[in-house]
Amino acid sequence: MTSVLVADDQALIRSAIADLVTHSGDLTIAGEAADGHQALALARERRPDVVLMDIRMPGMDGIAATREICADPALAAVRILVLTTFEEDEYIVAALRAGASGFIGKGAEREEIAAAIRAVHRGDALLSPVATRTLIDRYLRSTRLRTSEPERSLRHLTERESEVLALVGTGRSNGDIADLLSISPHTAKTHVNRIMTKLNAHDRAQLVIAAYENGLVEPSGR
Repeated sequence: MTSVLVADDQALIRSAIADLVTHSGDLTIAGEAADGHQALALARERRPDVVLMDIRMPGMDGIAATREICADPALAAVRILVLTTFEEDEYIVAALRAGASGFIGKGAEREEIAAAIRAVHRGDALLSPVATRTLIDRYLRSTRLRTSEPERSLRHLTERESEVLALVGTGRSNGDIADLLSISPHTAKTHVNRIMTKLNAHDRAQLVIAAYENGLVEPSGR
């Protein structure tokens, strides 16, 4: 059974999601939270497999709660799926930077939400590296993502790992990376996994953001 913590300030939304989870067969409710503080406390207490996290909540919002959960080593196995009606690029990018493994709109069908929960629990990102790059390119038309002090510094990466990260940042698969660098797919996968560990990234989508933040990939049209 996959345990799910639902965090949303609207009781009706929490109730609807709880009903969906309860009738999905392989999913179970680990708890319900009305704000980010409750979500963080329940995550630490009950260690759910997946947190279905709203973005806009009173007090601590969903992005801040996501950041706290993903920064806690004791919660390393917890995955965050952002559930929101606010699908603007800035919210999605902020959620991914905070550690979320993907997002899904509140208007999604019941089976879509259940499938998304299962995917995130498996370790899959709901935004592929290519989709993430497209998202960031679009977002950067009006703002700059890169900062003077990126959240994920590359100082611990080897030269080869930086090279692999740049290719991940352009949306390349492990097979593509292997071909371009004349290495085996297994070696490419090993490099990617080591990079994720060093950068404390939950999935490849966050590696794309790290590549942009550190200047390894430039936005299209710049």
